[in-house]
Formats: sequence, structure tokens, C-alpha cells
Amino acid sequence: MNATTDRPIDRWFASYSGDHRNETNQLIHVICVPAILWSVIALLWCIPVPEGLLLPGAWAALAMFAAWMFYYRASKPLGLGMLGLFVLMGFFTRLLQETLGLTGLLYAAIAVFVVAWIGQFVGHKIEGRKPSFLTDLTYLLIGPAWVLAKLYRRLGWHY
Repeated sequence: MNATTDRPIDRWFASYSGDHRNETNQLIHVICVPAILWSVIALLWCIPVPEGLLLPGAWAALAMFAAWMFYYRASKPLGLGMLGLFVLMGFFTRLLQETLGLTGLLYAAIAVFVVAWIGQFVGHKIEGRKPSFLTDLTYLLIGPAWVLAKLYRRLGWHY
């Protein structure tokens, strides 16, 4: 094992990158992966909660916390970045709920989810490789961190 693959997150990224070499596919992923992440948060936000016991969005908050723990254990800098993204996406989702209502938020989340996944599959058609999550569902969590790691590298930050 070399220095770039000592940590599990580096091994995940190396494997994920192998399925995402085409620049067009990478660009599609940089757009669609965050869109899918937001849409999942919004869909979870729309799940009813026991009235008076929990606030709307509680299921989304629980899922974001669990995902954040995964990211933070894999890489503290990426974990902090994902925490920031989760907070922003949570605020955005709350704003949309207040603006569109819960039904409007649900429809928006479904639309974004469907369009972004179509984009992902178009990207993989261009790439000529199947999506990574078809071999291991953990790659559904790796995608957002991979996109964030690309941003970190561009900014000269270490993850």
C-alpha cells in the first residue's frame, strides 16, 4: 500500500475515481451528486413526524447526523465540510418548506431526484462504466465526499 491509499477513504476514492475518468462524467457528477444529496434530504424531510414530539425534518436531521459520523470518521476535514453542506442544505430545505409547503417540497425533491439520476446514468453511459454503487452501496455515501474532495484539491486544501 502506498502513502496515497493508507486511509480507507483514499481507497474508496481511488476505486470510485476508476469509474469516473471521463471529464464529462465527472462534471455531471459534480452537479448531480449534490443535487441527489439535497433531494434525499428533502424527501426525508417530508416524512411525517409525531406531532408535538418532533419537528419537521427530524428524519432528515437523523440521516444527516449518521452520514456525518461516517464522513468525520473517514476524514476530519471532509467531515467538517460535509457538516457545513448538511447545515446549508437543511436551511435551504426549511426555506423551501416554508415557501412551497410540504407538498411543494416533496414534488421539488422528487423532480430533482429523478432528473439528477437521469444525469448520472447519462454520465455513466458516456463513461462506458457502470455506477460504483452497483458493486457496493457504500459508494452512495462516497460520491458526495468525492465531489467535496475535488473541491478541496482545487482550493489546495488537504482532506
